[in-house]
Parts: sequence; structure tokens; C-alpha cells
Amino acid sequence: MSEPATTAEDFAARRAQPKAEDPGRPDDGVALYVHLPFCAAKCHYCDFFSVPDEGQDIEGMISAILREAELRAPTHPRTVFIGGGTPSLLSVPQLTRFLDGLDAITHWRSSATEVTAECNPESLDVDKAKALKDLGVPRLSIGFQTLNDETLKLFGRVHSVDDSFRAFEAARTAGIEHLNLDMIYAVPDQTAADWARDLARVLELRPEHLSAYNLTFEEDTRFKRWLDQGKLKSSPEDVELEMFHATRDLTSAAGLNAYEISNHATPGEECVHNVGYWRNAEYLGIGPGAVSKVGLTRVGNPRAIQPYLRRIAAAGHATDWREDPDEYARLAETWWLGLRLAEGVNAEEARAAARFSADVSDPALEVAERLESQGFLERFKGEPNERFRLTATGLPLADAAARQFLDGISAE
Repeated sequence: MSEPATTAEDFAARRAQPKAEDPGRPDDGVALYVHLPFCAAKCHYCDFFSVPDEGQDIEGMISAILREAELRAPTHPRTVFIGGGTPSLLSVPQLTRFLDGLDAITHWRSSATEVTAECNPESLDVDKAKALKDLGVPRLSIGFQTLNDETLKLFGRVHSVDDSFRAFEAARTAGIEHLNLDMIYAVPDQTAADWARDLARVLELRPEHLSAYNLTFEEDTRFKRWLDQGKLKSSPEDVELEMFHATRDLTSAAGLNAYEISNHATPGEECVHNVGYWRNAEYLGIGPGAVSKVGLTRVGNPRAIQPYLRRIAAAGHATDWREDPDEYARLAETWWLGLRLAEGVNAEEARAAARFSADVSDPALEVAERLESQGFLERFKGEPNERFRLTATGLPLADAAARQFLDGISAE
């Protein structure tokens, strides 16, 4: 995961909004996300902003992102996540210019406790992995996605299964000790046995972190159009559920804890940057399509190359939309995100994170208690206080359960 969770409806509403005022630079120590939008090809399921790199001015984009960092990025960020797009697509000289320039502005090499770069197998070799490590990026996330070459073609990926394993070995050879592997399940016509076999093979590599996502058909993607046209069929719910439970069983047996719905890690290898998203903490995103949460305000950059470049050149920021949700919406979002984590949600901490000050009984507790009575949530003694988390019944229905908070908490 490279960007905070959102919904297709959110994106559609935001795109319709006019250019908005930027809320400014966040405090020191805030998480920094950098979006490099170029890929070798656009994946058919992907709704993140990305464009094929052919004919693009990558050097000009690096300059624009560094210019935005000068005016917007936090100094001394706590974590840095370089996503996209495909950051590993950049050449070693381009990565050197970009990462050295970013460090001169933000001092991330001396402050960040975790730095991650996303990579795709076709653009990661030993030299590239070693360069990233030497430049201060000790954690890589490699997009395997599937161990079926025909499915890779269906996805629109340009690498092969063999390329995935070569990229993993290249990272290890270069001395990378913190590796995440991305996988997708519930692919059309995939059986639970297919998924269990492929996942077991990936876990034999002993990655420190595994992200396993249920395929979703996002709006404005080729996959969604194919689904609507009847060219693709989604997996039956019972098969998806079987795959979900197989994922938990196999990762647990391999020593990876499910600390979030779709993310599994050996102890101490959880993605701190992404945990910040799920705790509804502040973060600053730079680059086209990047989203930020500064204070109580959320803003986003345009999901297009030329508008982004023009606005950076003119103003140093490219804020395209802005949201200032009321405290009820902030509280609902805090529960919606937090329940994805195995640590669950403490009501008092949620109110503090949302800066909820209304002199009323906690509306989120009413929703939580209703879901508890229905068997989807449970209370447990956490640190330091009582917390709510999803039950075994609620885990596979996390999105539907969390939606109850978005729908059920308002000032009315």
C-alpha cells in the first residue's frame, strides 16, 4: 500500500472540485509520501495515478517534485515511502539525483526510521537494488502479484514469474534485509487450491513482510469495464472467503503476523508508514496524484502530468482539491481506518486523533456496541485501555463493518 485508503466515490467527488488553497507545510516528523507516476505499462486493475514512461520527461518530473518538496515537505520526516508508479523504473543516476535532492531539502536520511521504495520485477536488478540501499533505502516492496504468467498478462503486467524470483534474489544479493512482496488473490477463475499453492511458494522465500490483497474492481479501470461488459467474472464469495482464511493460516505458519487485514509481517517488520495511515495520523504527499493530511485538512494534487507541472512551476504547490471534514466525519474515518489493524481501536484515542470535542455521548461507541451485539466486533484488554477489534466473523467483512461508522456517525 502506497497511498492512504480511500474510495472510488471520494475520488470522483474530488476530481469535480476546483483548485483549492494549500494548507501549508506540516510539522517536523510527519510522514512523507512521494509519488513517482511512471510505469512500463498501466496495469488493468490499478486505479492509482500512473502513466507509461515512454516519451515522458522524467528529469523534468524529478525537478518538479523536488520543487514541491522545497515548499511543502516536512523537514526530518519520521518515515518516507516512495511509491507510484514504479520508482525502480528510474535509472541509477536519476535515483541518485532525486534522493540526494530530497535529502538536502528534508534531511530524511538522518531522521527517518523507515524508508521504503516500491519496485517492479522488470526494473529491479542487483545494481539497482544496491544503489537504492547505498542511497539510504533499506526497505523494498516488490510487486509479484501472481505466480501465473497468463494472469500477469491479464493484469497487463510486463514481467514474468521468473522475473519476480530473479528480482527477489537480486535484492537479497544486494544486501536488502527488509523486503515486502505484494500478491493479489481472488483472480477470475482462480481456485483456493491455486492460491494456497502459489502463496506457499512465495512464503518459502521468507520475506519479512507480505501484502496479500483481494482483487477489487475499481472504477475507471479496464478491469471494471470488462466486468461490466461480462468479459470478466469476479470470484464467488465463498471462494474469496476460503482464500482469505488460507492466507491467514499459511502466513501464520510461516511466522508472519496479520497486523492488518491484508498485511502480514514478522515481529518488528510491520510497515510503520502505512500503520500511520490506518491510525489516521498526519502525512504529506508530493507528486502528481499524491494526497496529504495536514492538521485537520486533506488535500490532493491533480491526477495528470501537465496540470501538475504547470501548477508547481507557477506556485510551488499543485493543490487540486481540499476537504475540511467536520469532527463527526473525522471520528467516523478514524474508526473506519483503525479497525483494519489487529490492535483495534480505543474510543478515547479515536476521539483524540479525530480532535472530537462535541459535548455529546460518543456516537462511535453506539455503532461499535451495535456491531459487538451482532458478533462483528469484540472488546479486549489492550495497552493501555479497553479496545474494540474485528472478530473472526467480522474480519472477512471488514469493509462492510467499517462502513457502518461512515454511514452511522453524523452531527444530525
